[in-house]
Amino acid sequence: MKNIYESPFNTRYASREMQYLFSPEKKFKTWRRLWIALAEAERELGLNISEEQIDELKRFKDKINYHAAEEKEKELRHDVMAHVYAYGEQCPKARGIIHLGATSCYVGDNTDIIIMAEALKLIRSKLLTVIKELSDFALKYKDLPTLGFTHFQAAQPVTVGKRACLWIQDLLMDLEDLDHVLKGMKLLGSKGATGTQASFLTLFDGDHGKVKRLDELVAKKMGFERTFPVTGQTYPRKLDSRVMGVLSSIAQSAYKFSGDIRLLQNLKEVEEPFEEKQIGSSAMPYKRNPMRCERMASLARYVTVNALNPVITASSQWLERTLDDSANKRISIPEGFLAVDAILNIYINVAGGLQVYPKVIEKHLAEELPFMATEAILMEAVKRGGDRQALHERIRVHSMEAGRAVKMEGKENDLIVRIASDKAFKLSLEEINEILDPKNFIGRAPEQVEDFIAEHVKPVIDMSQSIDVESELRV
Repeated sequence: MKNIYESPFNTRYASREMQYLFSPEKKFKTWRRLWIALAEAERELGLNISEEQIDELKRFKDKINYHAAEEKEKELRHDVMAHVYAYGEQCPKARGIIHLGATSCYVGDNTDIIIMAEALKLIRSKLLTVIKELSDFALKYKDLPTLGFTHFQAAQPVTVGKRACLWIQDLLMDLEDLDHVLKGMKLLGSKGATGTQASFLTLFDGDHGKVKRLDELVAKKMGFERTFPVTGQTYPRKLDSRVMGVLSSIAQSAYKFSGDIRLLQNLKEVEEPFEEKQIGSSAMPYKRNPMRCERMASLARYVTVNALNPVITASSQWLERTLDDSANKRISIPEGFLAVDAILNIYINVAGGLQVYPKVIEKHLAEELPFMATEAILMEAVKRGGDRQALHERIRVHSMEAGRAVKMEGKENDLIVRIASDKAFKLSLEEINEILDPKNFIGRAPEQVEDFIAEHVKPVIDMSQSIDVESELRV
């Protein structure tokens, strides 16, 4: 039995890939990449830094002496300086130029941005995978009529595939937002203690051009096109708020999908995957609980609430910086990504394994369609010489009687039989059943699915690189 707390994100939910992005190893290796980029840029701009020193830094960039850093941090109570010291132990020739002119935020904040950008790209791949799974599902069931609902009350028929397009459209909006945020990601760069670059201006003997170029070179070496043009000591915490806003939006879309599947599973029309030996309930062996969608909803709720953390942090920063952001963002940002990663893992699993039961769908549709078809029946009866107003009243009476029999006596809906038996309508049961073909009531649903997938979904999938992501459910 383990006797210390472990995050469920590590043990149950998030992928290993996402966990690695927010691991200490990823962070500290990125710190070293940033120190190398800074030293290279400073050398290229004329500072007295040798190629030998940079080669030494590169030789140990992935061989972090954690024990030395941990011991030094106990003494200094400063994680960045502890790692500068540890790196210097390994690189005695380069010790004097590590972190030259920089503040802690140079490695800390730039690393945070780099990791968030990589994490957003992983989320993007998983989002595209969900969209692809749902688009295949939508096309497969584009013309399968099903009862539509408004207020969770029976409404006009739609198709199973058309309903899936609503889920896809939400995700496409999330993808647009994600791409906008990702495109706008900028590094902090090399800005100094209060964002004025004063320390670097001193290093370069007052050469403003070189200081400005340093910022650009560091960004390029780390794979970014731009840095924030003005900052305090940190990058604007508004960025965290924007990023978490996208994650919250994805969670909202997933929450909506999970709720729909839970309702449909209750109706026994559509179910999430259920494995051969899976147990639905410890007390009721027959149950097939929608546990995956319930987990998705639970995690989505966490993400939407957690998104308030960076909002409040961004709002409450003082002047050029304050440290009350650090502990909060150390928790809220990684957990936001880990949770959305877990949500999308579930979404991929469910979307790729949805079970549809056409006979149940047909049964439910048949129970309600007679009421919905009354206008079409009325019009056909009028064509045959009937009085519209008189027939309308007869349908109203028949509908009330049929509805009462269904609700009060638990009988089948016999409205069509009642109308066919009423000579005023001049319609046989066979003729009415032809009118009752569900495909007569789904409008352009199949065509809408085809157009939507062809015009809006397929181009997005085709423009994206190959989708290859870890999405297996861990428990």
